[in-house]
Amino acid sequence: MTVHRTPLTRLEEGTPFAQRHIGPDAEARAKMLAQVGFGSLDELTAAAVPEVIRSAEALQLPAARTEAEVLAELRALARRNEVVDSMIGLGYYGTFTPPVILRNVMENPAWYTAYTPYQPEISQGRLEALLNFQTMVADLTGLPTSGASLLDEGTAAAEAMALSRRVGKVKKGVYLVDADTFPQTVAVLRTRAEPTGVEVVVADLSQGLPAEYAEGGVTGVLLQYPGASGAVRDLRPVIEQAHAVNAVVTVAADLLALTLLTPPGELGADIAVGTTQRFGVPMGFGGPHAGYMAVREAHARSLPGRLVGVSVDADGDKAYRLALQTREQHIRREKATSNICTAQVLLAVMAGMYAVYHGPDGLRAIAERTHRYASLLAAGLRAGGVAVAHGEYFDTLTVTVPGRADAILAAAREQGVNLYRVDADTLSLACDETTDRARLAAVWAAFGVSADIEALDASAEDALPGALRRTSTYLSHPVFHAHRSETAMLRYLRSLSDKDYALDRGMIPLGSCTMKLNATTEMEPVTWPEFGSLHPFVPVSQAQGYLELIRELEERLAEVTGYDRVSLQPNAGSQGELAGLLAVRGYHRANGDTARTVCLIPSSAHGTNAASAVMAGMKVVVVKTAEDGEVDLGDLHAKIDKHRDELAVLMITYPSTHGVFEEHVADVCAAVHEAGGQVYIDGANLNALVGLARPGHFGGDVSHLNLHKTFCIPHGGGGPGVGPIGVREHLAPYLPNHPLQPSAGPETGVGPVSAAPWGSAGILPISWAYVRLMGGEGLKEATQVAVLSANYIAKRLEPHFPVLYTGPAGLVAHECIVDLRELTKTTGVSVDDIAKRLIDYGFHAPTMSFPVAGTLMIEPTESENLAELDRFCEAMIAIRAEIEKVAAGTWPAEDNPLRNAPHTARALAGEWEHAYERAEAVFPGHVDPTTKYWPPVRRIDQAFGDRNLVCSCPPLDAYED
Repeated sequence: MTVHRTPLTRLEEGTPFAQRHIGPDAEARAKMLAQVGFGSLDELTAAAVPEVIRSAEALQLPAARTEAEVLAELRALARRNEVVDSMIGLGYYGTFTPPVILRNVMENPAWYTAYTPYQPEISQGRLEALLNFQTMVADLTGLPTSGASLLDEGTAAAEAMALSRRVGKVKKGVYLVDADTFPQTVAVLRTRAEPTGVEVVVADLSQGLPAEYAEGGVTGVLLQYPGASGAVRDLRPVIEQAHAVNAVVTVAADLLALTLLTPPGELGADIAVGTTQRFGVPMGFGGPHAGYMAVREAHARSLPGRLVGVSVDADGDKAYRLALQTREQHIRREKATSNICTAQVLLAVMAGMYAVYHGPDGLRAIAERTHRYASLLAAGLRAGGVAVAHGEYFDTLTVTVPGRADAILAAAREQGVNLYRVDADTLSLACDETTDRARLAAVWAAFGVSADIEALDASAEDALPGALRRTSTYLSHPVFHAHRSETAMLRYLRSLSDKDYALDRGMIPLGSCTMKLNATTEMEPVTWPEFGSLHPFVPVSQAQGYLELIRELEERLAEVTGYDRVSLQPNAGSQGELAGLLAVRGYHRANGDTARTVCLIPSSAHGTNAASAVMAGMKVVVVKTAEDGEVDLGDLHAKIDKHRDELAVLMITYPSTHGVFEEHVADVCAAVHEAGGQVYIDGANLNALVGLARPGHFGGDVSHLNLHKTFCIPHGGGGPGVGPIGVREHLAPYLPNHPLQPSAGPETGVGPVSAAPWGSAGILPISWAYVRLMGGEGLKEATQVAVLSANYIAKRLEPHFPVLYTGPAGLVAHECIVDLRELTKTTGVSVDDIAKRLIDYGFHAPTMSFPVAGTLMIEPTESENLAELDRFCEAMIAIRAEIEKVAAGTWPAEDNPLRNAPHTARALAGEWEHAYERAEAVFPGHVDPTTKYWPPVRRIDQAFGDRNLVCSCPPLDAYED
């Protein structure tokens, strides 16, 4: 009898995670390689990637681990974080995420794997959720127009500063900031103001404008409400004074407090900004959280970021869309109103749903309970002889304890509570939704105070000023009253996600956006309390697990990119661009080269590049693109020669925005360096380089990376993202830092670009886990399969749609551009028609008309298997045959499935007077009727929406009208 034995070591290995992450298996790869004309992945990438940039050494990363092992490592890191009740405040508060929202939004791939809703017909669910968010913010702030979220409160305040300068009458005055503003907000304002020549003046505005500014010369004013100290004061007098000298007034307001306090709009503010973190979003050691901005109607069309509006579809039915999309950076470039390219959609959805679930009465009750605990805390401290600075406050107390602050701080930590040290004599304490009686008792004990909470509750008065108590209504729309039970809320969330198309349904082949697998193992740790419950300003001794994870991720990203140092603070790719350019600016200024202000940018570059350069105080000079899609070397050298003495930096994307590996990139970098400039390599397309080439080795001085692309943080419907920067050693002294956490950056840094020291730290475990799961070989293999998949699609589609640009050996990088311009010219079928028709076939469209108008840019990623790649190719080929029917006159140019796409179930059931059959409309090609995705609306009228801007939930009669 034969005995079979399998060694235990083999059984313990398990399935390598790379096999789960990468879609095509060995058999599929062989078929794809045969189609492309290569025998192996190594042969393909050797032909595609120019030899001059290829890395000779393998990535020196820890070996790949199994999913179980990586989760165990993350558990060990998490245990090194000490979860202490936080009363630090300063814009970050404990909150309870309703489990129905935690499970069905934050942990639900139908929400977190969706993309920015540029294709609104298949994004109606998240657009409605964002409209809820906008309505919530507009109602609570008392201002009519709110955006669909910004990155955090600090950057929202900086955007308000820029907006004030843009729309105000005073263009060159100072920007006044009240001294009672969150310190991190002041620091971000200073970082953002200095390159653009704005002078930020911090002053005590509690008694009005200082005399020297009462005559004018003030661009704008920022007031915190309630103040950082907790004080609640009537802002109307200082707002009136500011308006008298033509200053634009911004109020940074706490939305929970606004359920009880007169809103900024009623006080006279022009702009309101803040964070929605305390509406059910975990603190996450600083982020991600949805910042907000609301403005007066006159400023709606200058609002930075994204704006959801109401329009109509082809049947005249109400439909949602992103409004005023011409403001986006890839169109307006250096004339863009902001460099913000992303938002915080997933977190905005959570905050908006928190308001939907609780409604106005529930929010008011949370606010009243929070305030009541603060009132009782203050009463107990006063009774014990502790001086409380303010008599009117909402949730935060400032107390004076001469010489005792450090001792009390330590005693509170022994009691399991973190307070905030203002100075050696002063502490502040913030109550929140999670505050309870036990926490008050712990605080009193730390102060050496004995208090009877029941007796205090019977006698203590509330501390909100009567003249500022809110009388106006808010959240009156039915959506904030209809979903009180968990059953109703669950079904509402399901109904919205059912309207949308996300990665959980199928491929999203967006060029430049890298919509790849966001593995459940990578996502799981984000909601662990050891990662989610930490305040960003806790003592570093309480965040040792986080700091170890951050250090390891920085080191591993440096290894991947070939740079010496990495900063994880930028909380979006746009902020990474800004941080990288500020580092370049700091380097030149430190060398005395203050005249170096010119930023060379190829005409094909991402539009955020130009917008970021302007924000960094640079002058944009555009470099032409050659016929083959590469940088025009002649024009580049001419521009270098012309601006040699003022050249600061060249920004290029590599592989290029056209989806090719440019062979002369090392020569380009050398030419810039020879002229004294720096090279910024935009890392948006890094998914084509990892394991094959390192930007820091082939000429880059600085790059930002998109962790929400290459390193698997999901797009979340348009955010969150993380955009860290890698730099060579000479730029390291100019990385971002932070005034409240010295270890977050170099002492010589440029200041913070995000409100939190490590930006959106709460989602860094995702990328840490991805790198740990894949190891160096897995990361390289993922890159090679991404390049293979793009070339496979290019080869399959090339007989039907010309591929616009190719690089070495006629190959593309990780994406390809198909040219539709001649087809449109001869048949009238547009890019929009093909994009919308793909919906009928069950696909999200590729990137439309970027970087070349009239084209589609396709990026399949490494995560899609061969069956899905073929399904997409077959859909595109079938659409090409449909275009031929239009060209031949079989279908009229104005009445065909492409022009009328997408087709809804309602359209199918109605009168049918089209020149094509119903089945051709809704079941084209091989679409399976049993699994078909049905779009909820027909094609949306974009122009109507821009002409009739509606940015909050309209009343029901408006829908009927």
